[in-house]
Amino acid sequence: MAGRERTTGLTLGKFAPLHRGHQLMIEQAIRETDEVIVVIYDCPETIDIPLNVRADWIRTLYPQVEVIKAWDGPSESGNTPEIKKLQEDYILSKLGGRKVTHFYSSEFYGEHMSAALGAVDRRVDPSRQQMPVSGTQVREAPYENRHFVDPVVYRDMITKVVFLGAPSTGKTTLAAHMAKCHRTVWMPEYGREYWEKHQTDRKLSLGQLEEIADGHLEREERLVQEARGTLFVDTNAITTYMFSLDYHGDATPRLTQLAEEAASRYDLVFVCDADIPNDDTWDRSGDVHRQLFQKKILADLRVRRIPYFGLSGTLEERAEKASRILASFRKYRSLGETLWPEPN
Repeated sequence: MAGRERTTGLTLGKFAPLHRGHQLMIEQAIRETDEVIVVIYDCPETIDIPLNVRADWIRTLYPQVEVIKAWDGPSESGNTPEIKKLQEDYILSKLGGRKVTHFYSSEFYGEHMSAALGAVDRRVDPSRQQMPVSGTQVREAPYENRHFVDPVVYRDMITKVVFLGAPSTGKTTLAAHMAKCHRTVWMPEYGREYWEKHQTDRKLSLGQLEEIADGHLEREERLVQEARGTLFVDTNAITTYMFSLDYHGDATPRLTQLAEEAASRYDLVFVCDADIPNDDTWDRSGDVHRQLFQKKILADLRVRRIPYFGLSGTLEERAEKASRILASFRKYRSLGETLWPEPN
């Protein structure tokens, strides 16, 4: 007795961004067919998030799915015979003769694309009753519609801003102030909390410093899901790495790795100047050490080729400059495409 014909499902779109409605369609295809192909279009005119990032969302959430990136896909859309033929010919060329048995969509083009493929026309929630969401809706109000997108997707829609600098340079005060002004959340320095509980003679071991970096990152990942457009972060793994070198002249491989990853983790980096009075409390090492540590932080950023902006003056002056830069910044755009001052 001959075996059952192997079934292949296909769906396509911009996924700009990927939302629960798209996921409903992909998951339906996974349940009903033996293999699933997703064609995702480049669409810089619709969303800044690059095609590679959007494709990785699908690969991360559905590793069993084959993702085809349509860098050269037709930008025209509509219900005219010419546009439909253009889209059909393009998809057929991308498949290279591979047989598709089921075509999944929630739009009008499901009918003509299924016919061109010789596939079953599978419409999933065309009335949006199960998932009342659209890409436009999410793009226009990401925070209000974040429950319609997976955390993997939402984290890539948030601008991550980190404040660096030696101890007692106003990072914490500024991060909290900026979060309040921008009606979002901020990530406190986990190292301070950890240090107060675990320090011995004002020092921590190499392993404990690694724990700080891991703990900070874990909390930061949770907080990014609550952010409204921007997450403000007080210090990062690079700072912890610098403390490790300062204390021990060394750092664990894991902490070194986290510091390297931090170099590309944040969208904007601000360095708070040591031009404010040193908060000379028992847990600090004095102004001389503060000034020295500040020099080391700046040198490390330059070695890592991390662009940063210096912030000095009063809290209001620092916040005004940071807000001005943030207002002109667009995530996923190059420096030449943004209207910001030259980095330090």
